[in-house]
Amino acid sequence: MSMELGISAKVAPLIDAVRTMVVNEIAPMDAEFRAEIGKTGNRFEYTPRMTEILEGLKAEARARNLWNFWLTDSEKGYGLSTVEYAYLAEEMGKTPLGAEVFNCSAPDTGNMEVFERYGTPGMKERWLNPLLAGEIRSAYLMTEPDVASSDATNMSMSCVRDGDNYVLNGEKWWASGAGDPRCKVYIVMVRTGGEDAPKHKRHSMIVVPADSPGIEVLRPMEVYGHDDAPHGHMHIRFRDVRVPAENLLLGEGRGFEISQGRLGPGRIHHCMRAIGHAEAALEAMCRRGLQRQAFGRKIAQLGANFDIIAECRMEIEQARLLCLKAAWMMDQGDRKAAAPWISQIKVVAPKVALRVVDEAVQMFGGQGISQDTPLAASWTHLRTLRLADGPDAVHRRQVARAELRRYSNDRL
Repeated sequence: MSMELGISAKVAPLIDAVRTMVVNEIAPMDAEFRAEIGKTGNRFEYTPRMTEILEGLKAEARARNLWNFWLTDSEKGYGLSTVEYAYLAEEMGKTPLGAEVFNCSAPDTGNMEVFERYGTPGMKERWLNPLLAGEIRSAYLMTEPDVASSDATNMSMSCVRDGDNYVLNGEKWWASGAGDPRCKVYIVMVRTGGEDAPKHKRHSMIVVPADSPGIEVLRPMEVYGHDDAPHGHMHIRFRDVRVPAENLLLGEGRGFEISQGRLGPGRIHHCMRAIGHAEAALEAMCRRGLQRQAFGRKIAQLGANFDIIAECRMEIEQARLLCLKAAWMMDQGDRKAAAPWISQIKVVAPKVALRVVDEAVQMFGGQGISQDTPLAASWTHLRTLRLADGPDAVHRRQVARAELRRYSNDRL
């Protein structure tokens, strides 16, 4: 079977359209959008200008039919393959506002997949349709502060049936997007089974309106001292939160089944966007190296900067090809065969992008770690990604186990 990783005729014009909008319209507005954060006295509140910028850009994207690329259903979306979508995600990753402008940002894409695949008609009407229209935001709550969340079987948030309701008690943190005032719904991983149930049948997923009584947002989690407002990664407490029983997705004990379904193309969306971060950083590095002088020479000519630039270019190309290979494997429909490739790119893409951004910071000097360039924010995002989408060590373990199984039937 031939492996087609190139730009198809179908996606080529979309890439051009997205790239043009990112470069000419979205990126130029990002600094002004960021400068507005906190002007109301609340960093998790939109000023009128922030709303005007973001909603104006979204309206333009919708008017140009550059919207919901992630939808693989050809009747509702473009019906792009994961490989085709990868090229678009790279372009969207080059500026912080990019993904949301095209309604392709996390965690909404994954949550929309859950509602589309597993939601009831009522859920689709109340939550999916507004999400597809970009009218509201959502959050996915999984990680907990008191357990090693890299092993999802440790999740302990209590979810107990009480008549026509489930009652939730516990805490979740790193709830990305839950700080946004437009976030109206959570999809929450909870524990419904006891010790007597099989380990992967003890958990369920439940849909929780964000304004449910008993929910308390304790604090925004900071990433290297930055609160990522107005998006936010919140620490949330549930205290006797009552949710209608019909909000449980598929039934008790099916949380891991849903989590795998949720992680369709979304399993490598972050990786695709990380390539975009790297490309943007390399461009900034090169422009800086050619524009600034020190010790009588252009910065690009000093020290090992030629080698650094060359290494960054080569590493980006390698990471992109691995990302496309993982996307192609996913498109073949064999989840088990694709899994090791997904694990590989989840390690490689953030690490490569992080290294490129770090080298760009060095080229910029003090300005590189300041708010005057997007590099510092990009660095913190990529460093977080090495944990947020599963720690590197977990992904490497999966890659190693797949490799060793080629030579042994023992359970490793």
